[in-house]
Amino acid sequence: MTQLGLFEAMYSARALRRLKPDPVPAELITKVLEAATQAPSGGNAQNWTFVVVRDQAQRDRLGTVYRKASDEVAEIYAARGRPAHMTDEQFKRLMVGGAYLWEHMADAPVLLVPCLQKRDMPSREALPESVAQRYEVHLAHQERIRGSSIYPAIQNIVLACRGLGLGTVITTNHILYEDEVRQVLNLPEDVFSFALMPIGYPIGKYGPLARRPVAEVAFADRWGQSWPTTG
Repeated sequence: MTQLGLFEAMYSARALRRLKPDPVPAELITKVLEAATQAPSGGNAQNWTFVVVRDQAQRDRLGTVYRKASDEVAEIYAARGRPAHMTDEQFKRLMVGGAYLWEHMADAPVLLVPCLQKRDMPSREALPESVAQRYEVHLAHQERIRGSSIYPAIQNIVLACRGLGLGTVITTNHILYEDEVRQVLNLPEDVFSFALMPIGYPIGKYGPLARRPVAEVAFADRWGQSWPTTG
């Protein structure tokens, strides 16, 4: 395992879409999964499941679903236009990279699907009156925060891949056709996928990350009051 410092790993992990078809040893995938399970989850429920897809027929099925969904998402990207902080060339590279992945998702030697089992709310009758009166609010809240129990594990997967010399990227387009993904993977009705992550050895070398500076995205105490980045 490559020994990287914490901040070195965070600052150098890339969204890698071009991957070699070379097999990834099972022991490396196990290390990635072990890293995922070290993440926090709501109420320490650890209600996650990670489906590791290596069978080519299964990868082809997922790739077909992903491509269908991505064709729709591409139209949304095009209509939305480039983000203000990106140059035309950077946006073009982003779209070209995305298009490559849409075509080659099934070529990645491993497709990892992080899933979460839904935790039901207690019945209204089981709760104190003060909480029961706001039951619908709590239902909506539970839906909104559900991803917080799986996305930290997904970030651990990204960092673990970086440390092991592997590449990956977080993709979610397939969720537009979740029912088809559910059939391919035979997911129970109360289990939902939250990402589709191709994993493999990267093709080529990549330059430094380009990110908006903290001064543009952080506020002090309230919206609009700039966070001091010096002193």
